[in-house]
Amino acid sequence: MATQYSIHGTTAKGIAASVERGVTEGELAPGDALPPVRRLADELGISAGTVATAYKELRRRGLVVTRGRGGTVVAEAPSVASRRPPRVPPGLVDLASGLPDPAFLPVLRPPAEVRPVYGSHRAVPRLAALEELTRAWFARDGVPAERVTFAHGALDCVARLLSVELRPGDAVAVEDPGFHHLLDLVPALGLRIVPVAVDGEGMTPEALRAALRAGVRAVVCSPRAQCPTGASFSLGRRDELVALLREFPEVLVVEDDYNVELAGPVAPTLAAAGLERWAQVRTVSKRLGVDLRWAGVAGDPVTLARHDGRMLMTSGWVSHVLQETVVGLFSDSAVAGLVAAGEAVYAERRAALVDALGAYGVGVGGGRSASGLNVWVPVGDESAVVNGLRTRGWWVAAGARFRIASPTAVRITTATLGVGEAGRLASDFADVLGEAQATYGG
Repeated sequence: MATQYSIHGTTAKGIAASVERGVTEGELAPGDALPPVRRLADELGISAGTVATAYKELRRRGLVVTRGRGGTVVAEAPSVASRRPPRVPPGLVDLASGLPDPAFLPVLRPPAEVRPVYGSHRAVPRLAALEELTRAWFARDGVPAERVTFAHGALDCVARLLSVELRPGDAVAVEDPGFHHLLDLVPALGLRIVPVAVDGEGMTPEALRAALRAGVRAVVCSPRAQCPTGASFSLGRRDELVALLREFPEVLVVEDDYNVELAGPVAPTLAAAGLERWAQVRTVSKRLGVDLRWAGVAGDPVTLARHDGRMLMTSGWVSHVLQETVVGLFSDSAVAGLVAAGEAVYAERRAALVDALGAYGVGVGGGRSASGLNVWVPVGDESAVVNGLRTRGWWVAAGARFRIASPTAVRITTATLGVGEAGRLASDFADVLGEAQATYGG
């Protein structure tokens, strides 16, 4: 524990608040150890049970974790301070963002006129035109679309689904490596993460089977262009996972199809397989712009009703101004052409880097068949590679933000990496790997 920070309090609530304040203000950093229960109890003049209760509450809320004999330490991603990417140093090529190329995003044009209405839109929260377009969007790919609803983006939707379905302490199966914001969100909701290994075809059946038998209440995954590896379900893998999930019909399955329209051919989805409890979330932030905080959701009747019931009590509905904007973009043939052009260029840029790395004997996660905006490259020492590439003008993301138990790697965003630049980056990458091996012994 940082010696300059002293935990205070005479009640469990007070002690927990003191630790949370230390984490929020940066006095307690990820990995800092808290005092042993009995020692802190003696220092504060209270019972060990009171301190134990405080630590239990902090664990439930995702601020600390217990590491057996290693004691209780501040979580790597405490729920009060979700990880933010570091600022890109001046002069470096940013290949760490995970964001699309602005050249393939349309100019947003909100409706020119929005007339005031009496009261709220709670009675009719969804515009009929956007609801029809959303149903067609899902149905095109074989996802049942009899019922759809809207949310304020994918994470907003996932958070609401998990919070109405699960209770603090319940377990959620997530991909490992996986989407870093989801890895922060789950413990922030007071839920436990159960990591599920990912290969080139998505979640592995063996790892999912273990998670289901361990009692997870929900599974969150991506059917294609998985972040950060780019993996997509094959038909055989999808069928294997469905067979496992049908043995646990009470488990909620949430698919985040965030890369729809940018990931090449349609991948088989769990949502199209007739599961009992399921939802698929699709957003437009990668396709149409990060400022469009809208998501379409298809799912079973119970799941969507619970989602909408919670939304009714909070934000109520997604802004109709935003919905009108999305309708206009969905209906614009020029926008569709721009998105299609972006999809082709993203695939070309990703393949160029994968091939260039392969020429130097550097393999990538998911292989050349993966898709999306990123490439996941296994390495022995993340810091050595990130820092080595930085000295050569490249800024890539260390894999630690995306991992739980999976091996070390770095993530490279290829969305803005020109095909002509791939060879130079691959050459620099190979040089850095060689230097790291010589310095750190592999």
